[in-house]
Amino acid sequence: MLLHDCFRRSAAAFPAKAAIIAGGRRLSFAELDRGSDILAAELQRRGIGRGDRVAAMLENSCDAVLCLWAALKAGAVFIPINHATRPDKLAFLLADSAARCLIGPEPGFFELVDGPSRRPTDPRMIDQDLALIIYTSGSTGRPKGVMLTHAAVCNNVAVVSGVLGTTPDDVVLSVLPLSFNYGLMQVLAGGWLGHTVVLERSFAYPWEVLCRAAEHRATCLPGVPTIFATLLNLAPFHGLDLSAMRLLTNTAANLPPAHIERLGEVLPRATIFSMYGLTECQRVSWLDPTLLAAKPGSVGRALPNSEVWLVDDLGGRCPSGRVGELVVRGAGLMRGYWNRPAETARTLLDGDLPGEKVLYTGDLFSMDGDGDLTFVGRRDDVFKVRGEKVSPSEIESVLYELDDVAEAAVIGMPDPVDGMAVVAHVVPRPGATLSERQLRRHCHARLEPWLVPKTFAISDALPKGDTGKIAKAALRAAI
Repeated sequence: MLLHDCFRRSAAAFPAKAAIIAGGRRLSFAELDRGSDILAAELQRRGIGRGDRVAAMLENSCDAVLCLWAALKAGAVFIPINHATRPDKLAFLLADSAARCLIGPEPGFFELVDGPSRRPTDPRMIDQDLALIIYTSGSTGRPKGVMLTHAAVCNNVAVVSGVLGTTPDDVVLSVLPLSFNYGLMQVLAGGWLGHTVVLERSFAYPWEVLCRAAEHRATCLPGVPTIFATLLNLAPFHGLDLSAMRLLTNTAANLPPAHIERLGEVLPRATIFSMYGLTECQRVSWLDPTLLAAKPGSVGRALPNSEVWLVDDLGGRCPSGRVGELVVRGAGLMRGYWNRPAETARTLLDGDLPGEKVLYTGDLFSMDGDGDLTFVGRRDDVFKVRGEKVSPSEIESVLYELDDVAEAAVIGMPDPVDGMAVVAHVVPRPGATLSERQLRRHCHARLEPWLVPKTFAISDALPKGDTGKIAKAALRAAI
């Protein structure tokens, strides 16, 4: 299946329904289908064909979604670029991808959608053709372009929609940037199923986002831990009717158990799905919501049509309860990194079956006897203190148990005695006061001695990347 063919199917089934609502503008499925046809035909007129790369540097908007579907209909590979990307990084992305076209916020281009109807010619594609190149954040070096085929993305959208139980009646409110795989998938899932997506340009004004959720009777809110932490600061949402909210999904980073508990209190009708994923394989695992109380720190087991296991430093499979690197086998894996054969070869390795490749994620997990996963940390984040391994996520979860903690990030720093020392960066909730003594006492009561942070840094905010994740590399660089 091709992504744009699935979108056309939804447009035929729900022509009058709102497909995208953004910035005071609303496009029905019929309008989005017609407008993207016109743009696709224009791209082809300008020489864009199958396999050519089309980049779009736009805020979350109706125009950005028009570009997505137009590029795919023209046979091109779509490259979403964050609208705030610096000129030097933009130049790198365009040169690295050899993009044939960059679409920016130029009004004249989008006036085409009000012109005569045109349909693009059939680019004669198959589902093994590339649909997307999504560049990783590049926190440890130059950004890498993750290549995803139509088949891989269709598989992911279908599987995730299935476990979430989303339907054409849902209204998904997304503040996630479309340059982020998790954000882009919300729009692709809307095209696949025929449900409405309400796009917010950012999460800069969280109360306004909640007002939009109430206004449009949003049923699903995808987020990351920093988004849910900010929303919890605004609870209990006086004056807003959020009773339609039935699904909360979290990925990109582990949702602390304390946040899960509080979300259940302030949005009691919403089912919480703790999930795990990364751009190289999209979403990988999900926790059955009925197990949330028993396994609040888990991200569950492999999604349908995929398989996961853990390996030790020698590549052997880890037994239940041991920590190891997560390996993923499935239909949603990337083709590789664009123009990075060496890095692709270090990440996609030979599997057990002849001729297959599996993804070594670089993320450390433990797996219980039921096959449910618990995130331990990035391989690069885990360090040793006095010979004992330290998992930052374990310490962060303990810090989040304190009601006055809004955000927490744990890193290691060189120490002349212990080799490495634990440093905890903490942000209090608005109006709350935290002391180092209070934090240390709580950690001493809940953690082994070597896990108790040597230093607590209390600040007003933590650095974050484009996706809203806390940027630990920036914290380490500041030491």
